[in-house]
Amino acid sequence: MVCFQRPAVDVMFGSFAEAAGRHTIAAPLTGMGADGARGMNVLLERSAHTIAQDELSCVVYGMPREAVRLGAAEKIAPLKDTARKMLMAAQHRSRQLVSA
Repeated sequence: MVCFQRPAVDVMFGSFAEAAGRHTIAAPLTGMGADGARGMNVLLERSAHTIAQDELSCVVYGMPREAVRLGAAEKIAPLKDTARKMLMAAQHRSRQLVSA
């Protein structure tokens, strides 16, 4: 068993790592426990872009904290900035693909 939760974020992130790898942009948001941290680490190993919600803007700083603790978050951002950072990462990835 990967996680006690159903659905499990680690399983979902693992699927993203297999299917899209470096083309994935992932951000665990407020939540209890450690689910998602290991999957996010796998994504980072596959060159995906990872962002964790910061402690101050979380209702429960569990899932993002575990991702940060594992070193799986490239960036840490408040909730209000997360969507913008994800869009910026997508634009950056698009430019990389065009220039390749």
